[in-house]
Amino acid sequence: MARKKAKANYFTSETEEYIKKYNVSTDSDYRAKIFTEFIYLPFYKLAENIIHTFKFYYTDVESIEDLKHEVVSMLLEEKIMKFDPNNGAKAYSYFGTIVKRWLINYNNKNYKKLKQIGSFDDMEESFEGSMNVKLPGGIILSQFLDMWVEKSYDKMDELFSKDNEKKIADAVLTIFKTRNDLDIFKKKALYIYIREMTDCETPHLTKVISILKEDFYSIYHKYHEKGRIIIKDM
Repeated sequence: MARKKAKANYFTSETEEYIKKYNVSTDSDYRAKIFTEFIYLPFYKLAENIIHTFKFYYTDVESIEDLKHEVVSMLLEEKIMKFDPNNGAKAYSYFGTIVKRWLINYNNKNYKKLKQIGSFDDMEESFEGSMNVKLPGGIILSQFLDMWVEKSYDKMDELFSKDNEKKIADAVLTIFKTRNDLDIFKKKALYIYIREMTDCETPHLTKVISILKEDFYSIYHKYHEKGRIIIKDM
C-alpha cells in the first residue's frame, strides 16, 4: 500500500491559534514574543518545504537559506495580518498558497534574468570542445581568444562610452583571460561572480556581454578572411 503523506506537524492548530492572537493584539512586545516562539519556525519550515518540494531554485540571493528568510519576512510584513479565520481557510493552507504563488512569481522572474545571462554562456559554449582547433595563420582558437582579449582592452573606449560599462567589460575580459585558472568558468553562477566584482545590474551586464560577443564574431570572421586580427579596416 502507498504510504500516506506525512502531515505537516510543524504547522498545527496551535500555530493557527497563535496567529489569531498575534493579529488581535496591540501590544508590540507580546506580538514579538508570540512570533518568535510560536510562529517563526512554522513559517520557516513552510517556506523550506515548498521551496524544495517544487524546486524553486532560481534565486538572486546568495543561498536557499536566504530565500527562506525572505519568504518569512514577506509573510510577516505583508500577509499575516490579512489572515481571517472567518473566511473558512485553515492557516496552513492559506499561508501555503501564498508562499507557493509568491515563489512561482519570484522563480519565474529570476529564471528570465538567468536566460538573459545566457548570452554569456552561449559565447563560451560556442568554443567548448574546440579551443585547440587550428585557424588560418597557424594558431589555435585559444590563442585567437587571448589576442582578442588584449585587443579589446586596447579599444575599450571605442566599445563603451560609460565608465560602469567599461568596468563590467574589464571584469568579463579578465575572466576570459584567466579562464584556465578559474573553477567557475562555464558555469551559470559566473554572472554572479561578475556582479560581485562590479556591483552591476543584470541588464547592464547583458548589454556589455552582447557588445563583446558581437565584436568577437566580427573580428573572428575578418581573421578568417585576412589571416590576421584587424581592429579597423583601413
